[in-house]
Amino acid sequence: MAAVNLAVHKEVLDNGLTVLLHPNKQAPTVSCRLFYVTGSVNEVPGKSGLAHILEHELFKGTKKVGVTDSVADARFMTVQDSLQALIRSAKLSGDTAKMAKLTAEHDSVLNEHRKIFVKDELWGAYQSVGGTGLNAFTTDLMTAYIVTLPKNKIELFMWLEADRMQNAVLREFYSERSVVREERRMRYDDKPTGRYYESLNSLIYEAFPYRVPTIGWPSDIENLTREMADEHYRKYYKPRNAILVLAGDLDTTATMELVKKYFAKIPAGEEFPPLTVRDPVQAGEKRLTVKRPDAPNIFNLVFKTPEVGDPSLYALDIVEGVLNGRSGRLYKRLVEEEKLAVSAGASNSPNKYVSEFSVTVNLRPDADVAKVERIVWEELDNLKINPVSDREFQRVKNHAYAGLIRSLTDMENVATMLAWYEMYGDYKIFLNWADNLDKVTPSQVQSIASATFDHEKAVTGTLLKKK
Repeated sequence: MAAVNLAVHKEVLDNGLTVLLHPNKQAPTVSCRLFYVTGSVNEVPGKSGLAHILEHELFKGTKKVGVTDSVADARFMTVQDSLQALIRSAKLSGDTAKMAKLTAEHDSVLNEHRKIFVKDELWGAYQSVGGTGLNAFTTDLMTAYIVTLPKNKIELFMWLEADRMQNAVLREFYSERSVVREERRMRYDDKPTGRYYESLNSLIYEAFPYRVPTIGWPSDIENLTREMADEHYRKYYKPRNAILVLAGDLDTTATMELVKKYFAKIPAGEEFPPLTVRDPVQAGEKRLTVKRPDAPNIFNLVFKTPEVGDPSLYALDIVEGVLNGRSGRLYKRLVEEEKLAVSAGASNSPNKYVSEFSVTVNLRPDADVAKVERIVWEELDNLKINPVSDREFQRVKNHAYAGLIRSLTDMENVATMLAWYEMYGDYKIFLNWADNLDKVTPSQVQSIASATFDHEKAVTGTLLKKK
């Protein structure tokens, strides 16, 4: 195997905007990605969920998009902000009657404000020219806006996104905050797996902000203000913290001219303070057991590993392949032989700052959890003692390489992965992955298994149906 030969033009503008272009003429479309490298890791206590709510808010439009009268729009926003400040004051003093009166007044102003909205104008602009795959998402590390457009419409992407980078107006903030709070209730608070994995995550990370849910803690969501979100947007949703990726039927020179035309003059914005916090060395094994009447039966085992780019992670990719899938050791033992589970697998999850290796077993209702845990540890310990066979080794490498090559035919995937690994530090990590995987030896697999799979470094979680 060798490094993937993928033509990529990289250029960093004077204002800090990182641009990656991959020309590919397999279809007359271009997959567009704009990553803002700001996620929940950058949120201070009391403001969790800020990046996620901004993901929603940036679809509300700008001074030019989503409204028919920008002067009246600004006036409405000022009145609503003033009323919200009075509502917060009444809430602190416990004056519920005043709160109710002010809230009614705020809602009345908002209803008048909505009469000058052009609903979903940004979405409609993309869809009207044949845009597909329009979406956005927020993670620990970033917020992404994505769309695929006909090749002759990428200037629309430049215009809309450059405008959104400079002129976003956070309309309907407090009603959107209620939407996010309801989203959290449905996905986490009322969902057994949601609260379970949230609690498990807070065990894995003690000090590092990966312990904070991207959607935000309930109390934080309820106390976010439009002013907080606007300040965060004005500082950080700017070129210095952005990665722009286009992959598809494009001319590199002409496309760079367009990028510079729309983005080069935008002020750089502020840089995030260095993220210096790290977890202390784990004091010992950690365990979480959750029982709920509506829960499935799940067993998890998680280990923290080095950050993306560390050579040891390639050996852990081999470990994942040996354990994972229907031909993997965990499935054979737990599903086929012992009939204790309906599925079982492993996942090596590289990430910036710190990564994870995990085992997940979906148990049968009558499974002996202690026996499942014992078998999982037997398989992990076996990797420390016995070298992986040549046949198994080659199967994993071939499967991984074939999967990578197949993924490179999908420009949406290519654009996303280039942006993702550039966010990690260098898009070439993605392109060199197969080559580095091919260099892994059986002894390296044994060595990393011994270093990683330690009872004192384990976080064990069990979610069980409460009878």
